[in-house]
Amino acid sequence: MTIRFVTGNEGKVREAREYLDEPVEQVDYDYTEIQADDLRDVAAHGAREAFRALGGEDPVLVGDAGLFIEAFDGFPGPYSAFVEDTVGVERVWRMTEPEDDRRASFRTVLAYAEAGEETGTATGADDPGSDGVRVETFAGRVDGQIVAPRGEGGFGFDPIFEHDGMTLAEMGTAEKNAISHRGRALERFATWLSERRD
Repeated sequence: MTIRFVTGNEGKVREAREYLDEPVEQVDYDYTEIQADDLRDVAAHGAREAFRALGGEDPVLVGDAGLFIEAFDGFPGPYSAFVEDTVGVERVWRMTEPEDDRRASFRTVLAYAEAGEETGTATGADDPGSDGVRVETFAGRVDGQIVAPRGEGGFGFDPIFEHDGMTLAEMGTAEKNAISHRGRALERFATWLSERRD
């Protein structure tokens, strides 16, 4: 079985290959990214659409991630890419500056779609178009806090997200992968796949 990871990011594919025993193939398909308040909704919809569009044979994996700031009730969350593009990383830091509570988390949801009946563990079970596509979701998160921008590495909100005294932008790839929210979701996914084989 080959898992088709729908992403334009080769780094995500390399990370997936580290966790999964199955072959992982990168597929660059532009699925519809719905606007929703829950990462599971976004990832499950994208996985279901990609599975159908790519022929409905090999399983697909889609991920969605976001920065969740406690003082803002989890905002920007699923809207993180839009906020980064329109507001910018520096302004997000400035918005949190007067707040006493700067706790935040990076979260990822991976959605795995394959032929089969919907189990209800992923969103979309009530979607009449979900017949014949089974979607499972797996979440991961890393906790930290929002700080003034530091570091030259990473991307997105990495310079303002601090975990254990370092921003993600100050960490090397190995350090960052060791605490990766996506890695934690991949670990759960890998365990689920392994249990299915047993």
